[in-house]
Amino acid sequence: MTDDRTRYSSGTPWEETVGYSRAIRVGRQVFVSGTTATGPEGRIVGPNDPYLQSVQALDNIERALEALGSRRASIVRLRIYVRSIGDFPEVARALGERFRDVRPTSTLVEVSGLVDPTMKVEIEAEAVDPPRRRPRRPTSRPSPRRPGRGGAGRRRPS
Repeated sequence: MTDDRTRYSSGTPWEETVGYSRAIRVGRQVFVSGTTATGPEGRIVGPNDPYLQSVQALDNIERALEALGSRRASIVRLRIYVRSIGDFPEVARALGERFRDVRPTSTLVEVSGLVDPTMKVEIEAEAVDPPRRRPRRPTSRPSPRRPGRGGAGRRRPS
């Protein structure tokens, strides 16, 4: 059996340590692992700020989707984990800015903790891309018959 998965790594140390991929494409589906507000330099963006962390996590998710040929509009499901349900308004504001028109299914739950104590939110995403259009193959059609030029449609004099 061949492995038809395409993997994306964001380069965080946890991917190697734990043995997972940031995102995987299988066919038209893209699965993005729980994603936090880890910035390009490896530090948490917006320590203890649920809005800024949500924005950074969503940026990280979109980067993973784009690397695998997908996009935000293809997201069909989100799972959001927050350390405090009191952060809901700020997390919801960030989500609303990105998904007001996309409107994927969504679950938000409070958890007792995340890997780093400064992390306030972690977000998972699943996307399903539309089927790719295949180029139309030219069809071989008989050329139209012209009157008076012979062929099957012309009558012979008797």
